[in-house]
Amino acid sequence: MAKQGGREIKTNLLSDILSKGGVFIIIAVLIVIGLFVNDNFFTINNFRNIIQACAFLGILCSGMGFITFSGKMVDMSAPITIAIAGIVAVDTLQLGLPAALALGMVAAIAIGLLNGFVVGKFEANPIIWTLSVNFLLDGAIRWLYSNRQIYPDAVPEASLTTAEQFINISRISVLGIPLPVIFMIVMMIAAHLLLTKSSLGVQLKVIGSNADVARFSGINVTSGVMRAYLISSIAAGITGIFITSFGKVGAYYNGVGYEFKAATAIVLGGMTLAGGRGNMIGVLGGVFTISLLSNILTFLGIGTFVQNIITGAIFILIVYFNTRSLRKMGKDNV
Repeated sequence: MAKQGGREIKTNLLSDILSKGGVFIIIAVLIVIGLFVNDNFFTINNFRNIIQACAFLGILCSGMGFITFSGKMVDMSAPITIAIAGIVAVDTLQLGLPAALALGMVAAIAIGLLNGFVVGKFEANPIIWTLSVNFLLDGAIRWLYSNRQIYPDAVPEASLTTAEQFINISRISVLGIPLPVIFMIVMMIAAHLLLTKSSLGVQLKVIGSNADVARFSGINVTSGVMRAYLISSIAAGITGIFITSFGKVGAYYNGVGYEFKAATAIVLGGMTLAGGRGNMIGVLGGVFTISLLSNILTFLGIGTFVQNIITGAIFILIVYFNTRSLRKMGKDNV
């Protein structure tokens, strides 16, 4: 039971647990299950693999969490943003590595600014709009490249040294820690500080809780939403470059499925799709939970397709209970 406006509000146990950081209880349960699944589960090498598997998803969630927190649910154009950032970076390697990486990020940021402007200024449905952008750009990229993949070491006029440097981006380690993992940790810390210690975090909390109240309070809702999408697109661009580097190929399919994995991790971590609730610590826990679950299912011999089904089922279950709680709290309009 919770109280709101002097009256008792009924919530459900699952939503209460997740909103209070209960994702870490789920992690503890999964670790116990893993101990019984395989003798190699509780080893340093396996946990290193789990953390490395977290990296790409964690980087993406560190940005997409801002969109969820602002009440705009999730960015369905994340897959094509990931793909385009990597494709542009590979296709411009002849200009040198710094220029290629910068252009890949510019392409990602352009998508984020477009989404933020349309959703923030014109109040377009965030799911429908970003999904439409995803389909539009996906078709455009397939048409422009004739469904071809682009390989770093096969780009005309690009030196093999530059190609190797790009490929090694996702393989660099600092003090034994892979660069993608370092990026994930740094970006999660930065995102946590932005949401909890900055004026942007306060504004997004109000916008996510009630956009009309935010406007009456003098908050520039359009600007806040645009900044949320900008941060998300930066994270998606970085994710795209790492994924492309790791796979050694730029392709339209590089980001497929990441939007749903990110949404699952974010909601599992305690953020609600209605906005204004949750934190990045919980989101990081959600990311780790997804990777941990995938690791256990792999030990059980369950393939990728079935793992995707299970992840999707978890997302549906969480959203269902989350929506029930919101309705009981009188927030069924969001």
